[in-house]
Amino acid sequence: MRILLVNHYAGSPRHGMEFRPYYLAREWVRAGHEVTIVAASHSHVRAVQPEVPGQAVEELIDGIRYRWLPVPAYQGNGVGRLRNILSFLRQLRADAWRLTREFRPDAVIASSTYPMDVWVAKKLAKLAKARLVYEVHDLWPLSLIELSGMSPRHPFVMLCGKAEADAYRDADRVVSMLPCVQEHMASRGLDCAKLHIVPNGFAPEEWQGEAAPLGDTLRAHLDAERAAGRVIVGYAGSMGLPNALDVLLDAAAKLKDQPLSFVLVGSGHEATRLAESAAAEGLANVRFFAPIPKAQIPTLLGHFDIAYIGWQRTPIYRFGIAPNKLIDYLMAGCAVLHSVEAGNDPVAEAGAGLTVAPEDPQAVADGLLKLAALPIAERAAMGQRGRAFAMAHHAYPVLAARFIDAIS
Repeated sequence: MRILLVNHYAGSPRHGMEFRPYYLAREWVRAGHEVTIVAASHSHVRAVQPEVPGQAVEELIDGIRYRWLPVPAYQGNGVGRLRNILSFLRQLRADAWRLTREFRPDAVIASSTYPMDVWVAKKLAKLAKARLVYEVHDLWPLSLIELSGMSPRHPFVMLCGKAEADAYRDADRVVSMLPCVQEHMASRGLDCAKLHIVPNGFAPEEWQGEAAPLGDTLRAHLDAERAAGRVIVGYAGSMGLPNALDVLLDAAAKLKDQPLSFVLVGSGHEATRLAESAAAEGLANVRFFAPIPKAQIPTLLGHFDIAYIGWQRTPIYRFGIAPNKLIDYLMAGCAVLHSVEAGNDPVAEAGAGLTVAPEDPQAVADGLLKLAALPIAERAAMGQRGRAFAMAHHAYPVLAARFIDAIS
């Protein structure tokens, strides 16, 4: 097949997140398919932006053709981000005739998190006489309402709602990373016979061989905490409000006198505020570190005794969760403290740790103490079960084949 994947935020190992488009595309290329990814030149989730001087630039990355469209940079979630989105969609639409004549895709996948890209993807699919596939990362606009507190009558929310309904009506296939979405999508007009679930995943080869070493400062801190006999509670990933890191800091405050060390590695809108809050409270048992290259993640997670992942208490998670960082935790063999209430719970399914209530610092503190008190061998057994679960259900070669079966 020839697959045209539209993902505004697509990245690569060279550029950083989002990784899912790259990993799926790489597996498709390995299986003999041709893939073009169209992405924007600027994204808030990328570590490194591609160099795009003022007109579209193409490059080949591991057999995948990337086409970068030049868009204005932005910070935060205000008008600048909306301008960035509109610029990308306008250029993609202007590019439609050339893209379809040159590449002649058999399938066009709209996969930009926000749903408005489906309007342009529909035009691309029509010009190419290709299948239209809509991939769901998050349920927009419902996530904007329930997570960000936007009014259902906000113009942007209503725009997203129109695009979502159009996507469910017009797409030949809908692929969702979230596992419990059938009822919601049906209520918005989807014929669920079109629906296929393909969750987030990982690249097996990144967990084979010797992992990349950590930087000196981070490694020295982890070694010192281990030498002092402390149990290391770690978090690696984005630092935003949905990640419930305030709850972890509140739990750390309750555990000041316990031999636990909290290590948080990553960046995000809340990173500075969280670090300042920990310093103001005198949390000597908490340390923050800047993001590290993806190649170092297995090494970092190998130092964690317990890995934390938390969520806000919100109805949106009744449709399920699909976090990348949790798959990394499972592959690293970490015992996981999961603070969540959701339609699915991979940690419980795998037997890979302990699940406690969300937004409850005392429950998190009690759960961490319970895991810390377990014999090392028992925590290791949890980690082994988690790794086996990830290998069976989340390896990208398996997921890429499932995706192709869904859209063929």
